[in-house]
Amino acid sequence: QLQLVETGGGLVRPGESRTLSCAASGAALGVYAIAWFRQAPGKEREGVACISSGGVASYAGSARGRFKISRDNAEHTAYLQIDSLNADDTAAYYCAAEYTSKYQCFLTAPRYDYWGQGTQVTVSA
Repeated sequence: QLQLVETGGGLVRPGESRTLSCAASGAALGVYAIAWFRQAPGKEREGVACISSGGVASYAGSARGRFKISRDNAEHTAYLQIDSLNADDTAAYYCAAEYTSKYQCFLTAPRYDYWGQGTQVTVSA
């Protein structure tokens, strides 16, 4: 069974960049679409970005320009790079996997069968 583990969170200063990693084990990551979601305190979980198994990326409107999702199937790892971090980016970030078509992915949480435990990103001066 696919298992996902996120790393890379921590305390960052406003304006800095941070890359989060999502490492997969138990199954080949290459057949899954991967998405990143985040949940800030008191807010609902929101989709940030996803990438299909074929490498097609999609972003939430709020994430375009500062977020970049990528994947390395050979390393069984997906990444989320966040630039120009600000306080509104403070949240727990989760990666999730869905077995779906090669060229599509969706930022809809119920679609995803596998989830990591999350990594906390706190943006503060």
